[in-house]
Amino acid sequence: MELHCLKDSFERVKKKRKVSYSKTHEVTELIVQEIEMVQSSTLEYKSKLAELKKKLQEVAPLSQLEGTQKKLNIALSKYPKALEKVLNPDISKAYRNVEFDSRVVNQLIASHFYRQWLFDVGDCFIVEAQDVDAAATMKSLFQELYQMLEVMKCWDLEPALKWAAANSNKLKENGSDLQLILHRLQFLKILKKGSRDEALKYARTNFVSFAGNHMAKIQNLMGCLLYPDRLHDSPYAHLLSLTNWDTVTEELTRQFCNLLGQSYESPLSVTIAAGIQALLPLLKFMTVMAGKKHEWQSMKQLPVPVDLGKEFQFHSIFVCPVSKEQSTDDNPPMLMSCGHVLCKQSINKMSNNGSKSFKCPYCPTDINSKHCRQLIF
Repeated sequence: MELHCLKDSFERVKKKRKVSYSKTHEVTELIVQEIEMVQSSTLEYKSKLAELKKKLQEVAPLSQLEGTQKKLNIALSKYPKALEKVLNPDISKAYRNVEFDSRVVNQLIASHFYRQWLFDVGDCFIVEAQDVDAAATMKSLFQELYQMLEVMKCWDLEPALKWAAANSNKLKENGSDLQLILHRLQFLKILKKGSRDEALKYARTNFVSFAGNHMAKIQNLMGCLLYPDRLHDSPYAHLLSLTNWDTVTEELTRQFCNLLGQSYESPLSVTIAAGIQALLPLLKFMTVMAGKKHEWQSMKQLPVPVDLGKEFQFHSIFVCPVSKEQSTDDNPPMLMSCGHVLCKQSINKMSNNGSKSFKCPYCPTDINSKHCRQLIF
């Protein structure tokens, strides 16, 4: 809501500036016209100046500009106040004392530098952090990926094809078609040069192992053989789009990180992005807590939800339909004999800590808490 008000305030400034600019331009053009008209007249020099002075008094440029400029100044003066109100510069209020493993944090930061191909910066950071062993491993891994992506910019797929072949079993387990996509691009690259026989030979050598699950795709690809010299003007021209190379680059990076046990996105980038989204509601929460003189440092979890969006949801979240609270390690979801799920604390409360049976709130089944099993997503 506050961000919406901030946007409205910005739009008002933008609108007033546009009106002020238009009025200034209009008055300036009018002044230029009056000067040109006086210059073209046959009057004497002093008479021209007198005539121009009279015309400018009639135009009254300052009076015309005063109103729009005043409105713009008012809007500009209010906008910083709106910014200060919404974007509180004192973000230390949202800070909570949490103990982190400094070695893990250092590795995340170094890994981020290597993911950005800033190898020298990553090495320098690791040396300063005195964690050189971890650096050597991460650097060599991401250098291999970097080298494959760099040569792919020059349309060279050989390193990527070798890596995919060496990890073909793992790629199949992950359900990735990366190897087939790379072979397809290599096939099109050969055919684009006009060598139909060489492209056909490549297809017979490399597409056979994929025929069982991808016959339709391979058959469609074989239609390209009819247009070896004019593939750009053929029905298969879309296969030459640069977006196909972007797709395979993304898939190669994703699968490479996946096989290393690393996330596709940099953990540091994800943490910062999520923190930025959570900062505003946390600051609002802290303002309320300060008014009630409550200390949140001792809380195990926030009493209010912080919505970060689906892009930051990495696991299933269960909310007990009775207590309306999210499940935790101490209060896990429990599967009852009727098939419905409640949190453990709700079951304990309804069964008086297991001393009696109770009816499921969703069906008339009698539930024995001893028969409830923890549900793991």
